[in-house]
Amino acid sequence: MSNIKASLTERKYLMTFAFVTSLFLLWGVAHAMSDVLNKHFQNVLHVSKAQSGLIQLSVFGAYAIMSIPAGLFMKRFGYKAGVLFGLALFASGTFLFVPAANAESFGMFRLALFVLGCGMATLETVAHPFAAALGSQETSDQRLNFSQSFNAVGTIIGPAIGSYFLLRAGGNEGSDLGSVKSLYVSIGITISIIAVLFSLIQVPNLEVGHHGDEADISLEEKPLWRQSHFIWAVIAQFFNVAAQAGTWSFFINYGHDVMGFSDDQAANYMIIFMAMMALGRFVGTFLMKYIAPNKLLGMFALGSIMSCLLVAQAWGWVSYGALMMINFFFSIMFPTIFSLGLKSLGKHTQQGASFISMGVVGGAFFPLLMGLVANQNVAQAYYLPIICYVVIASFAFWLYKIKK
Repeated sequence: MSNIKASLTERKYLMTFAFVTSLFLLWGVAHAMSDVLNKHFQNVLHVSKAQSGLIQLSVFGAYAIMSIPAGLFMKRFGYKAGVLFGLALFASGTFLFVPAANAESFGMFRLALFVLGCGMATLETVAHPFAAALGSQETSDQRLNFSQSFNAVGTIIGPAIGSYFLLRAGGNEGSDLGSVKSLYVSIGITISIIAVLFSLIQVPNLEVGHHGDEADISLEEKPLWRQSHFIWAVIAQFFNVAAQAGTWSFFINYGHDVMGFSDDQAANYMIIFMAMMALGRFVGTFLMKYIAPNKLLGMFALGSIMSCLLVAQAWGWVSYGALMMINFFFSIMFPTIFSLGLKSLGKHTQQGASFISMGVVGGAFFPLLMGLVANQNVAQAYYLPIICYVVIASFAFWLYKIKK
């Protein structure tokens, strides 16, 4: 076990790395629960599938607005202050669920989700370069995938909590938003406790830049806009999160419409769906010892394309199994794209992290497009993510290269 730890980070960073990794779990819970909210609001507030996609617009749209300010804040005040700022916004968003539930207002819920999304955007902007800095650039791909494995664990916990407190509690006929209010207040209290604990941690001095022995100093002098591997990482991340948000948003609808499950049954299958992502990240972290990260990313993108084709056919359990596999293949994409994009950016690392995080805004728009198709046929909506995976495969096989 000690050999594995040594390959990921150094002893002096272990406590900090553990806390940073816990942040990945935290926003994994919140992201996955927003997909349960998607179906819950369809039932309780009587919004259409396309309208419920506005939930993702609220969350992921926050990334477009908050990622760059978060990067500037991190550069000015450091990693630790950036984490605490993100946690404060995150908690504030959860507490705003109280007035939204009292007013039974979809618009107010979207505002609460926007503030919550600003918190998640700040945490993601800070946590990825933070985790990457807790060791050498050489092992940053493995380190980010390891941390993101716990993000995947969070996405298992999210649907389990959401299904129990929202779909099973409210049912298809429920109109009481009290369960939503109680659930998010509890989450807000938990986040506040984590923030207090993190404030007590002594963070070691870290280099600002993301560079290692192989870094070419001349690369660090080039502006970000002239570093093609970084630009393509931003684009790939945009399409990656677009595919993720669309796939997750209509998973419960697919179970209900195609497989004939009740909402709470479909949400329970979502736990398995998210477990596949956790499995993929642990497997991916292991495989990266033997397969170059970009090649593994490309292989997983091709697997996603094949899976989407099967899902769109609505062939019962065959297609449903393929839908599960999309999340397995999706597993390594976010952290690996992030890490490949940060390679050799040096003094531009924190600013680069801001822009790659901003690529997450792709998740704001794609559920709306998939929702328009899903209103007619939810299975055929899964043709759309294929476009995203073609872009990711192109980045993985050709466009990731650092040009001197």
